[in-house]
Amino acid sequence: MSVAFLWIVTPSVEISNSFGFFDSVRDGNRLLDSSMPVSRDWGSIRAKKSRKQKWNPCSLGTDLKYSSVGGSGLEGGSNFPVLSSMVANPAGEMAISSEQKVYNVVLKQAALVKKQLRSSGDLDVNPDIVLPGTLSLLSEAYDRCGEVCAEYAKTFYLGTLLMTPERRRAIWAIYVWCRRTDELVDGPNASHITPTALDRWEARLEDLFQGRPFDMLDAALSDTVTKFPVDIQPFKDMVEGMRMDLKKSRYKSFDELYLYCYYVAGTVGLMSVPVMGIAPESQATTESVYNAALALGIANQLTNILRDVGEDAGRGRIYLPQDELAQAGLSDDDIFAGKVTDKWRNFMKNQIKRARMFFDEAEKGVTELSAASRWPVWASLLLYRQILDEIEANDYNNFTRRAYVSKAKKLLALPIAYASSLIPPSRTSSLLTKA
Repeated sequence: MSVAFLWIVTPSVEISNSFGFFDSVRDGNRLLDSSMPVSRDWGSIRAKKSRKQKWNPCSLGTDLKYSSVGGSGLEGGSNFPVLSSMVANPAGEMAISSEQKVYNVVLKQAALVKKQLRSSGDLDVNPDIVLPGTLSLLSEAYDRCGEVCAEYAKTFYLGTLLMTPERRRAIWAIYVWCRRTDELVDGPNASHITPTALDRWEARLEDLFQGRPFDMLDAALSDTVTKFPVDIQPFKDMVEGMRMDLKKSRYKSFDELYLYCYYVAGTVGLMSVPVMGIAPESQATTESVYNAALALGIANQLTNILRDVGEDAGRGRIYLPQDELAQAGLSDDDIFAGKVTDKWRNFMKNQIKRARMFFDEAEKGVTELSAASRWPVWASLLLYRQILDEIEANDYNNFTRRAYVSKAKKLLALPIAYASSLIPPSRTSSLLTKA
């Protein structure tokens, strides 16, 4: 299952070789190959904590209550049934739902930013404070991340050029780590990946957060997390999403699917907000800006799922809620048969409707980001949302036809995204203001 990022990625490109992946993934202590060796320089990179970039806590004005877009939506009417944040387990005990689990992570991320503001007064980016001889290596590491981003996420890369140099390099570093992580289970060497390999990758993640990067690309991220209030939890959660792909090929309900979408895509939003920054004039709350970023990740991943139904079925995977399929009179056999019927069309209409609801929620928060960060996010939102239009244009045949946005439509979307990025944060809606 391909992972949806907040950036636009060129599809069907095997990028593993450009990263030097996987020679020793099955055995030994190293996960990646020796073409990216550890050096004393990478292992010794450190940066001291200091003042951070000024960042007003803000939100997007309406709290994202994902229960309002949960449920099957297959029973008619314009609204999706409400999911409770508490569900009963087989023993009759109350268990927390996926949406509540994810929201708890959102609250933690927002609290970290607030804590930083209380302790230092602002969030200035730390200067490059490294041991002698490593500054040029760090510059090379960031440049390499930029090259990878430019090659495989062209549209997003262009947008990042409007950011400040510090934010731009940090976003490149996060992008590369996410792509490398996705390639573990979705790349050409995916058949060699085991849970133990993912455990090693997570241990390596913890090392780089402690200032002990393994290779050049890790070094860029290791430096980034010393400069911005980036927390390790969303990164660990993305690794957990990769574990799910190794052991799970069906999802009983949207509650289960929502958690998966958070792990593999919603996490990207939580990683990115501290780097992209929030407009100083924004009156929104920190939690709601994080919620908007989360919604965009969920929307993008739901779009990926709906686009790739046929491809995933070919690998024995169905990323559609089983209970909603059953309510629509469909089964796994119908997916594998790959025939577009009226039942399938009606089912897909509801799935597309839900994805668009997440896009709508995400859209409300993009304007709260810092001005220089809005264009690439708007481009991602507009272009990914158009994939849903293309599925409809294909008469919901996502079994044998891949929905894609043409180059001409992409070019037309870029000026629209740029114009949208010029819209300042809302100051009028009472829902957007802080209490």
